[in-house]
Amino acid sequence: MSALTLKSEHVLGLQAMDDIHHEFMRLLAALDDASDAGQLPALDALLAHTEAHFAQEDVWMEACDFPPVHCHRGEHERVLEVLREVRRLAAAGDHGIVRTLVRELPLWFEHHASTMDTMLAEHIAATGYVAETTLDGLVTA
Repeated sequence: MSALTLKSEHVLGLQAMDDIHHEFMRLLAALDDASDAGQLPALDALLAHTEAHFAQEDVWMEACDFPPVHCHRGEHERVLEVLREVRRLAAAGDHGIVRTLVRELPLWFEHHASTMDTMLAEHIAATGYVAETTLDGLVTA
């Protein structure tokens, strides 16, 4: 069983965002636990969630006029490019690349949550914007 979970220092106090982040880590842990044969379905679930997760944050950033929206969105785009390329390679039989993703993605996430997402959560709180989950498929557990 994977040890990947959302660390307490990455709980930002914005319930909708924290719920999405918990789901992201749950899906990453499921990918970590997946057999080679189970990697593609687990990766597809993580990719679908991550696309919706980032789209939801885009909605919030636009709605509350988050100043560094382009920087934050750029990070999301780069991560999605990586996920899609890993998915392509995994479909071609490269199981090792998925294991590398499972090792590296949490490191990126910890940094992103501690910087970009923290700034977004603080900006949302400062502006009084009510961040609600508006997109389907973000939290399933």
